[in-house]
Amino acid sequence: MKRIPENYMDRMGGLRRASPANDESLASQIDSVKQEVLEKYQPNVGDNNHLLRLSLIEADALARQTGYPRLFFPLLASEKASNAVRWQFRQQAKLPRPKLDYALTA
Repeated sequence: MKRIPENYMDRMGGLRRASPANDESLASQIDSVKQEVLEKYQPNVGDNNHLLRLSLIEADALARQTGYPRLFFPLLASEKASNAVRWQFRQQAKLPRPKLDYALTA
């Protein structure tokens, strides 16, 4: 039976050992994507910026659990932010609106 070389995964572009430089690179890439998503969706959430930020934190955590955060984070962040905007819209639609009675003059 043939043994698989220890560096096989590295040569195939697979999982690599974590290093501080790699972690910093990942963090900076995720931060830049977070900033892009914030800029795109922030006007749509009104005063609930914290909701958008929490959704991006959740997307970050989910992406890091996959083992391929660079691949999954942009899609997860966009999906979570979009869901936050939809939630905000539904909440605004549920608020009672004041009745405006205007006198019509001709």
